[in-house]
Amino acid sequence: MKGFFRWFKANTKMKRWIILIIIGIVLCCYGIAEVLTSTQMEFIDVAKIAVIFVVGFICIVYSIVSIQKRTLEILVEDTDKRMKDEKSNVKSLIFNKKIYNQGPKIVVIGGGAGLNSVLRGLKNYTDNITAIVTVSDYGEEKTESRRQLEMLPLDDIKESIVALSSKESEMETLMNFKFKYGRLRDLSFSDIYFTAMQDIYHDFTESVKQSENIFNITGKVLPVTMEEIKICAELEDGTVIESKNKIPDVINDKTCKINRIFINPSNCKPAPGVLESIMEADAIVIGPGSLYTNVIPNLLVKGVAKAIKESKAFKIYVSNLMTEPGQTDNYTLSEHIKAINEHAGKGILEYCIYDTGEIVPEYIRKYNLEGSEIVEQDTSKVKIEGVYLIQRKLSHIENGRIRHNPDAIAASIIQLICDDLKFNNMENNTQYMMLNNKLKNTKKTLKQQAKEEHKEKNKKNKAKKEKQRKSKFFTKYSERIESIQEADLKQKEKEKMLKANKNKVEK
Repeated sequence: MKGFFRWFKANTKMKRWIILIIIGIVLCCYGIAEVLTSTQMEFIDVAKIAVIFVVGFICIVYSIVSIQKRTLEILVEDTDKRMKDEKSNVKSLIFNKKIYNQGPKIVVIGGGAGLNSVLRGLKNYTDNITAIVTVSDYGEEKTESRRQLEMLPLDDIKESIVALSSKESEMETLMNFKFKYGRLRDLSFSDIYFTAMQDIYHDFTESVKQSENIFNITGKVLPVTMEEIKICAELEDGTVIESKNKIPDVINDKTCKINRIFINPSNCKPAPGVLESIMEADAIVIGPGSLYTNVIPNLLVKGVAKAIKESKAFKIYVSNLMTEPGQTDNYTLSEHIKAINEHAGKGILEYCIYDTGEIVPEYIRKYNLEGSEIVEQDTSKVKIEGVYLIQRKLSHIENGRIRHNPDAIAASIIQLICDDLKFNNMENNTQYMMLNNKLKNTKKTLKQQAKEEHKEKNKKNKAKKEKQRKSKFFTKYSERIESIQEADLKQKEKEKMLKANKNKVEK
């Protein structure tokens, strides 16, 4: 019964065909009734009745066919949430579903919120996404859940699964759920789940791979290595730090920069599938994320940097928006790229997508209080590093924080792939047409967002200027205004007294 009433929703586009069927039935019935009730008919009458009957019949048949077609479209739309906001028909839906499966192969390397922003954007263009993330406790104390279950640190893997899920909020709640009662108290669902999967498949990588099907996520997530690694920092004065949470404090105490980052053990092997995914990729995206604890450590795993250099894919670095206290204080864009090149060797990056820097100052000040600042875009020095620059508006405000816009990042990456297809005279390629069509829709959305942000910014600036104008005026002239007002009152009182005295004298 619910399925029947669903046809009458505004977005199902069923009511028009139901109404057309009713009109068709009325016309057919009218034609039949005219034949049955008429005793004598001329040729014109017969032709009129025939036309009415045929039109009614065509309306009924066309409406039934359209209802069946729209029903199939709804079924396809329900299996692919990416199509919910687009005008489409059943052919384009099935076509796009096939193209997603055959879409460009994109590998994203990093960790943390930056990596997840890239994944959120790219999952709207292709199913062939591989997220390669760090498996490291960074020397931090293990949680109660990890200690009891003897699990590897899976935070980045869990966050990537959430980012690639079609229902992120529900998946995030499930992954981060901690039991509060009984024997499972303080244990997290995700740790229990992955422990069970590892026992079933006897291989951690395979358990993650099978989880992709169970959670029905777009793409796949791979740990960069199966070994639990520690990320160590060596400072310019020779001090070695083996715990990530101590790096900011030690650097601030010593006012000394990081000289290099290394992993322990240094000869750890990449997990199965990592090198193969890199070699088969059409685009490799590095960052954004913590430079020394999320980005570079992945490149230090044996064979990873070499595979990236040998790959024919686009090698793209997505720049951080803000510096990170205790790691990249006062770092410019070129210094971020230089650090990657020094650790992984030149040839690891070909392109760099960086932000235009159009961020509301109010939010920047919040970060300044925490010790962060905008990454300076010294583009001339970046060119010396042999990297092509792509400037885009990447930043937006999310929950009061400055974040990368997933749609803007994904559009920039896909644009590179489309330009390459176009350069190779592949405009008629089905993949190019689908990606280009999606890009056009995304660009329209981004332009609309930019206009709304600009209007909001102008409103705030106008209100702020008005407030400042008023405050400056009243601060400067408030005493004078008060004195003028008092003088006016005294003058009026004097005039009243003089008038009263004059009236008395006249009497």
